[in-house]
Amino acid sequence: MRADILRHFNVAPRKVTVIHNGIDPDEYRPVMSRGRLERFGSALRQPYVLFVGRISRQKGILHLINAIPFLDSGAQIVLCASAPDTPQFAQEIEDAMDRASQKPGRILWIREMVDRATAVELYSHAAVFCCPSIYEPFGIINLEAMACETPVVASAVGGIQEVVVHGETGYLVPMAQQVEPPFEPVNPEQFSRDLARHINLLLADASLRKEMGAKGRRRVEANFSWRVIANQVIALYASLLRQDPPAADGSAA
Repeated sequence: MRADILRHFNVAPRKVTVIHNGIDPDEYRPVMSRGRLERFGSALRQPYVLFVGRISRQKGILHLINAIPFLDSGAQIVLCASAPDTPQFAQEIEDAMDRASQKPGRILWIREMVDRATAVELYSHAAVFCCPSIYEPFGIINLEAMACETPVVASAVGGIQEVVVHGETGYLVPMAQQVEPPFEPVNPEQFSRDLARHINLLLADASLRKEMGAKGRRRVEANFSWRVIANQVIALYASLLRQDPPAADGSAA
């Protein structure tokens, strides 16, 4: 976002300070309960790969669906996805789902925006959270998953790269993109294969998932809790009152 502001507006770099978004780690935390998931019955099983988001081209859901044939055969994919941008894209997703649904029960599509408590249970019991966005200024859903101690596999775009630490809290998947909106991958099949490869690394190693999940939780607590964010805002205002402008590189974040 800082780079976009400097590119599109006549603003002095020293006047732009980055303070990230945040979440409440007391609300988003790992839970053992599965009570809110019972309504999905036997359709929800473990281990599963979780996607949460709108049915939007920006969110990259199509590329995750196209990655399903390359995922380990024992993995289930849970798509908590609704609110399609257009009827045309909704149909495109339906068609992709038909192609990917070769094994009955492998894909569970939750076609609603679930409440926070249900989301926390979904995050907590997922083996891997996947965020395949092709454009993302920040990607707060990655914080929510990390706070629930779930490792993340995400596209290496935009603000996601400031949230997920490659090799520590999950994996960032590189993607060569077109230069014009909607910034689709230059090679969509390769991107889907790369998503699957990194997801498979985590599906195959429960101890690695646990280690990365714990590191993700600690990262959220240290850098993205509302208490931390509030202190950064206070520090920024204090620096302005002292006429002490923020660092030009946005280091306040």
